[in-house]
Amino acid sequence: MTTKIRHPEKVNKPINPIKKKPDWIRSKLSNSREFFLTKTVVNQNNLVTVCQEANCPNITECWSKRHATFMIMGDTCTRACAFCDVKTGKPESLDPFEPYKISNAVKKLNLKHVVITSVDRDDLEDGGSNHFFQVINATRKKNPKTSIEVLTPDFLRKGEAYKKLLEADLDVFNHNIETVPRLYLKVRPGARYFGSLDLLKNVKKFNKKVFTKSGLMVGLGEEKDELIQVMDDLRTAEVDFLTIGQYLQPSPKHHPLSRYYHPEEFKDLEKIAKTKGFLLVSSSPLTRSSYHADEDFAKLQQNRLKIINAQGIN
Repeated sequence: MTTKIRHPEKVNKPINPIKKKPDWIRSKLSNSREFFLTKTVVNQNNLVTVCQEANCPNITECWSKRHATFMIMGDTCTRACAFCDVKTGKPESLDPFEPYKISNAVKKLNLKHVVITSVDRDDLEDGGSNHFFQVINATRKKNPKTSIEVLTPDFLRKGEAYKKLLEADLDVFNHNIETVPRLYLKVRPGARYFGSLDLLKNVKKFNKKVFTKSGLMVGLGEEKDELIQVMDDLRTAEVDFLTIGQYLQPSPKHHPLSRYYHPEEFKDLEKIAKTKGFLLVSSSPLTRSSYHADEDFAKLQQNRLKIINAQGIN
């Protein structure tokens, strides 16, 4: 019998060591009563949130305001993006009661604005578009005054399946571009940069009234000029709202963090993005797709109205 020789220094050595967080990356304290109310509603309805599954740094702040981003179609993704902490594997069947559960949770939390996202479901013929449609419809029916934002997969190789989702009454369509094209094969190997751009462009063509939104992470190894090119590409696709946030490496097995951007760099990127013509730009170390989504939606409406009024005057 041959005994394997173990080398502790190799076994325990992390693949990509996690860099110490700088002082400016700090999560805010929670209002414990409101936080646990949100947690109770989520648990009682047996719901999944991206706040928990992706280990969002803003969970305490958002849940203390009763803001939770619901993740539909399970907690298991069919893809393995190198930046994401959501587990990968074979998903379970869709829950037919999920539309009711989501609508019920939105009602109990008395949400003025709700963000609904999902895992990638490449195993489904329509990528889950019809399930999104059902969830949105149920939520709208029970919460007619609540604005609805969706953060969707790319529906890659699903034809025009995304159009079913757009038949529902939603206010914001969000799909994150995530990073620059050069890094896609390492960071988003299951996705295609121009596929995501085409989705955003086609959504705007299909429904001009819906706000379109996309997000970028920085700190993955990109260059500034590459970020600026992505901004230009997103504006060509008529994207209204851009979010820019710091990539936080979930574990040593995930894509390595190249560096932490200073808050001043985020302000600089915001200024550049605004010159490109976005209706709204949110850029900070802790910015995430659904962070302050309710407040941002109100700003989007105000900014669009200003433009319409200015055009009317001219």
